[in-house]
Amino acid sequence: MIRLIILILFLVFFFLLSIPVYLIEWIIGKINMNIRHKSSRCIVACAFRICLFISGVKIEAKGLENIPQDKACLFVGNHNGFFDILVSYVQIHKVMGFVAKKEMIKVPFLRIWMYFINCLFLDRNDIKAGLKTILKGVEQIKSGVSIFVFPEGTRSKDGKMLPFKEGSLKMGEKSNCPIVPVAFQGTSAIFEDQFPKLRKGKVTIQFGEPVIASELEKEDKKFLGAYVQQKIQNMLDNPV
Repeated sequence: MIRLIILILFLVFFFLLSIPVYLIEWIIGKINMNIRHKSSRCIVACAFRICLFISGVKIEAKGLENIPQDKACLFVGNHNGFFDILVSYVQIHKVMGFVAKKEMIKVPFLRIWMYFINCLFLDRNDIKAGLKTILKGVEQIKSGVSIFVFPEGTRSKDGKMLPFKEGSLKMGEKSNCPIVPVAFQGTSAIFEDQFPKLRKGKVTIQFGEPVIASELEKEDKKFLGAYVQQKIQNMLDNPV
């Protein structure tokens, strides 16, 4: 419980300290958006590293060599816990945003940082709005901003993956960017498995070989979500 209290105090301090930083980042964005992308990413990654340190999380990263360095990607991962986001963000050294549920827009302070790091807000109950989000994601990827999506749509309760929503992979298909499968193990054990306590421990993140939608067989391309999900399942079943 002490770890959780310290973490909460740090987050309160961070968000209060962020108030003047919001203005600075906004001004930087008006001058040079690329610089703001990088500065916002640096600030958030630093905050996440501190959160991981406070929580006692040790990261074992595998397959980092599979992350393309010269182009934006769509990262696709299984979703076990809240710490999936922190772990992936500090390991992927790219300007990158996450696809989040639209309800996150209502969270004060957090939503501004999510905007600064190019997160997309998805309305899962509105098909038309969802399509607009996908098209915006395609534009971001083409502009050089990577995106991370959890196609299950919610965190798994028992560690077993839920079926991937095929629409979540459309950004990778339409932009024809590298789609990088990402497998998480151990993240739910840090928080969700003993909520509301935090338990220190090791988590594993593994990056698979990139998938290019246009290079797949017709059947695999048709069910791209299921294809990428199987890649992730193979990494979970046969860790390196």
